[in-house]
Amino acid sequence: MPIVRLNDHDMYYEVLGHGEPVLCMGGWGTFAHDNHHHLARGLTDRYQVIVFDYRGICDSTDDPAAEPTIELHARDAIALLDHLRLSNVHLVGLVGIGACICQVIAAQRPDLARSMFNMGAWCAVDDFLRDQLEMFRWLHRDLGFEAFQRAVTLLSFTPDYYNANKGRLLGSQGGWKELRGRYPAHARLIDACVGFDSTAWLHTIRCRSLIVHAALDQVTSPRTTLPIERAIPGAQGVLWEDVAHVVAGKEQKVRFANALFEWLAKG
Repeated sequence: MPIVRLNDHDMYYEVLGHGEPVLCMGGWGTFAHDNHHHLARGLTDRYQVIVFDYRGICDSTDDPAAEPTIELHARDAIALLDHLRLSNVHLVGLVGIGACICQVIAAQRPDLARSMFNMGAWCAVDDFLRDQLEMFRWLHRDLGFEAFQRAVTLLSFTPDYYNANKGRLLGSQGGWKELRGRYPAHARLIDACVGFDSTAWLHTIRCRSLIVHAALDQVTSPRTTLPIERAIPGAQGVLWEDVAHVVAGKEQKVRFANALFEWLAKG
């Protein structure tokens, strides 16, 4: 798959499947490479799915002189969509930074935003979220990747799922593996997240928007997601009572895929 020079950095991206375009962005990792199984099952059979590596992750480079902001990452994504000559794209953002990037794209480039599916996001960082993000920073910096991985995993899954799957959630092939050995890239992603605030302009988003609220999320709970729904004119919201920060387990993944396909099918 290609690497292209966009917005003063080299971006690795993949285009999977055919159909209406869907841009998928997640948290501090990537849906590319060997991570396609984290996409909703069947998505690439029905749609043209665009995924890419964030700056400093896997095969995308970074420019240390560029201020790390969500807006910077949004400009990267916008440049990719323009490079691919796409418009009227479904924006799917999950578990953190990807969902925030979607907000910026929808506000700044309404021609690109056909719809927005937002989960695990925020429109402002309160002290609780800021201190969690900073905790992830010092854990990785001072105690190493494994300490960070264990802490973020404990906060991202339900106890039952963690207990049943601990062996594969941790370790070299576990969650957030793309950050192993890449503390500087992780720190810049955290800087972007901590500095994000969309409260002043969320009301300008006009695309059809669905905001998912995960009741058991200990990082981006309904405390941070409900204000997004309330601020975007006409936005719809759905509360999933049993879901934590990461959708996990067969039943939850089926529910997520069904909800996403139903949303995308609305046009």
